[in-house]
Amino acid sequence: MSQSPEPPPATPPAATPPAANADARQLLGMKGASSSDNIWKIRLQLMKPVTWIPLIWGVVCGAAASGNFIWRPDHVLASFACMLMSGPLLAGYTQTINDYYDREIDAINEPYRPIPSGAIPLAQVKLQIWILLLTGLAVAWGLDQWAGHSTPVVLLLALGGSFVSFIYSAPPLKLKQNGWLGNYALGASYIALPWWAGQALFGHLTWTTALLTLAYSLAGLGIAVVNDFKSVEGDRALGLQSLPVVFGIRRASWISAAMIDLFQLAMVAVLIAIGQHFAAVLLVLLIVPQITFQDIWLLRDPVAFDVKYQASAQPFLVLGMLVTALAIGHSDLSRLATLPALLP
Repeated sequence: MSQSPEPPPATPPAATPPAANADARQLLGMKGASSSDNIWKIRLQLMKPVTWIPLIWGVVCGAAASGNFIWRPDHVLASFACMLMSGPLLAGYTQTINDYYDREIDAINEPYRPIPSGAIPLAQVKLQIWILLLTGLAVAWGLDQWAGHSTPVVLLLALGGSFVSFIYSAPPLKLKQNGWLGNYALGASYIALPWWAGQALFGHLTWTTALLTLAYSLAGLGIAVVNDFKSVEGDRALGLQSLPVVFGIRRASWISAAMIDLFQLAMVAVLIAIGQHFAAVLLVLLIVPQITFQDIWLLRDPVAFDVKYQASAQPFLVLGMLVTALAIGHSDLSRLATLPALLP
């Protein structure tokens, strides 16, 4: 139920970032970026390279969970191709199409972005969307051919993920208008989908691991909420029901922390249940510093410290994902019945 708008916590004035730092932010697609006339830098900024990292890591986790990855040249090259598909191509497509449909919000929240600043024509943005999408799908098809899939599972995953990206950003559905649906779609796209692609490429995607990664994606929902704090002003002005808008900044920060912690702890319970006790202990040890950084940064002032929190805590979260994936790869979960609709 909506509540009256809550003013953000008081924050000290932000210092102007050094030019070199602003240039790096421009290339990575981060807030506080500088402007550029170089069309290739602008295109890269639209693709937000900083967002590729979790998808690339998700592929690594999926390959580990398959239990079949071998350190030989063809497996390494296939994994790099899957990372290219998941990160630069399809995550780049997702970010570009999101900027296209968010140009009005960005004019309020991030007016330096390429589209609201007028740095790139809309026709060029549309062309970039199509090139990234079609190239990503072509790589997915090639990976299926390499893996010998009679059913093109990687291509189907790429098509499904691309469709979710479209309805996340585009009307009439525009999932991001709802804080719960939009953030879960984002969390699943960053955790479950690349994991599935990596696992299907080198092994078999099972119902059990598919459901587990969807549950893990609820921690990703919490991470996605962190990204909403910087956009409260524009979201409220345009009627988007992000969790910070609906619940207020303070309560949304607690919801974010709870989702991140509880669903990682649920993975600890799963690891104990399948006999992977050492991995369960490691995962607990990786959750503890995340809780510490939540207390230091996220729960005190998520608007001012969102970037510091993510930089401090997320390395522990993604390492926990890998610990979980390796444990699954060495358990019976990687050898249970495959998804018949997807795999040969």
